[in-house]
Amino acid sequence: MILAAVLVVSGAGPALAGARQLLYYNHAWGTLDRATADAVEHSRYLRDFADFEVRTTTGADGRVWTGRYLRGRETYLEVFGPGDVPGQDGEPGSAGLGLSTERDGDINKLGARLRAAGQKPIDFLQTRDFGDGKPVPWFDSLFLIEKYEKFGAWAMEYRDEYLNDPRSKVGPARFPGDVTRERYLPDAYENRLMRDVTLVRLAVTASDLADTVPLLRAGGFTLRTDPGTVVATRGGTTMRFDEVPLGQTGLKRVEFELNRAAARHVEKLGSSTLVVGPGKRAVWTF
Repeated sequence: MILAAVLVVSGAGPALAGARQLLYYNHAWGTLDRATADAVEHSRYLRDFADFEVRTTTGADGRVWTGRYLRGRETYLEVFGPGDVPGQDGEPGSAGLGLSTERDGDINKLGARLRAAGQKPIDFLQTRDFGDGKPVPWFDSLFLIEKYEKFGAWAMEYRDEYLNDPRSKVGPARFPGDVTRERYLPDAYENRLMRDVTLVRLAVTASDLADTVPLLRAGGFTLRTDPGTVVATRGGTTMRFDEVPLGQTGLKRVEFELNRAAARHVEKLGSSTLVVGPGKRAVWTF
């Protein structure tokens, strides 16, 4: 599996020549230890720091998960504790990354790019049940593999059925085919410190890294590689992937841009530490 990672990653480089960027960082999630997840859930400080919500969601096939959400203008972070999401995703050290389109139909263009590169993308429709037992199409997604070790990335495009449902509380389209992250997320961030996620650092296995790089490349990100590390840029949020053995995986660091300058504040949340300021930057290490 290490050889496979080397073969894929060694070809990583600039974004596809002349190709329009199709994907942007939407959100990352990580499953933490129970004490940290509980500290996040009950933190008074985080409710002032970000547009913060604890929500239980019912998705496709009745799959239920409970997440802690820190939302910004275009990007957000999702935190789980052990068992808060079914299966292996509910195990500490698991993590994921959602990359979304900004224009309706770009998910199809992405699929064409992937197939042209020799990949076989897997289609999946995620739904959301608002509580009436009638699932609403939420977003179309593309995966490259059906099963990963501890980390998985996917592409997603919000559906009109969801965006136009008044229960979603989504704003109006600003242009034809508007499926942007900014439209999807509420404007409550304006009254909080957190504006957006500017960097995520994830520790992943060699196999999971190899399976992620083709999606990043097809999405139009610029990739920089060093031994055991891939850094994806272009689009506002930097994503760093460090190759590690099983037992050391997971969400490791998140950096934020703030709406306004803040004095230095250190908030301990279980085994994690959030350092806010000085200035318009915050860093959360796990």
